[in-house]
Amino acid sequence: MKTFRTAAVIATFSACLLTAPVQAANNGDELYQVEAPSAFSMIADLVIARPILIIGTVAGAGLFVVTLPFTAPVGAAKHSAKSFVVEPARAAFVRCLGCTETGRYQDDNQ
Repeated sequence: MKTFRTAAVIATFSACLLTAPVQAANNGDELYQVEAPSAFSMIADLVIARPILIIGTVAGAGLFVVTLPFTAPVGAAKHSAKSFVVEPARAAFVRCLGCTETGRYQDDNQ
């Protein structure tokens, strides 16, 4: 009986969490006005996309270090850092779960 109650509580809590984007869209939260992702896209983003993007960020940091001797003398180190590290990190850590665009991050230098 305890297993059933635990499963019911977890299912109820999960259902409440999955309705948070809908509630945020109704409250005028600008992050969710752009997109209101479905539960399936949130799960796929959490399980598949985020780990790949985090691995891409680490690999991009390694590539940035390798290319630094070639990009620093010509002044392109900032551009390569943005391409190799910042953009994958922004996609992995700044955008909302299940969204395709970044959320609240505003880059003034674009």
